[in-house]
Amino acid sequence: MKRILSISAAVAILSLFVAAQTPKADSNKTEINKVAAPHTNPSDGKAMFSAYCASCHGAGGKGDGPASPALKVPATDLTKLAKNNGGTYPTLHVQESIRNADTPAHGNKDMPVWGPVFRNLSQGSQSQVDLRIANLAKYIETLQAK
Repeated sequence: MKRILSISAAVAILSLFVAAQTPKADSNKTEINKVAAPHTNPSDGKAMFSAYCASCHGAGGKGDGPASPALKVPATDLTKLAKNNGGTYPTLHVQESIRNADTPAHGNKDMPVWGPVFRNLSQGSQSQVDLRIANLAKYIETLQAK
C-alpha cells in the first residue's frame, strides 16, 4: 500500500494556526501556536470554516480572527471576494486557494496548505478532499457582502 505522507510530514502538515490569548512577557505581540487540525464533517462547510479558517479570517470572514494580528500579511477579508471580482464569486479561485497556498492570494506561507491536511483527514480519499474543498468554498460564498 502506498503511503501518502510520512508520519512526521503528516504531523507537520496537520497544523492549524491559532492565536494565543496571552501576549508574550517581553512584548505585546500575539503569538501563533500550531495545533493539530481537528476532524470535521466534510459535508459541513460552516463547521470546517470555524475549525480551519476562523482563527485568522474571523467568524464572519472579515479577516479579524484572533490570530490575525500575528500574521505577517493580514488575513484576507473573505466577504469581499465577489465584490473584488466584478460581483461574481470566484469559486474556482477560492477552491484552488484552499487546496494550494502557493496561489498569489496568500502572499506568504502563513496560511496552511489545506489540500494535504484534508487528504490526511480523509485518509487519502480524493473524492472526500474535493467534497471538503467544495463545501468550504460554498460556505465562504455565503459570507459575501450584499
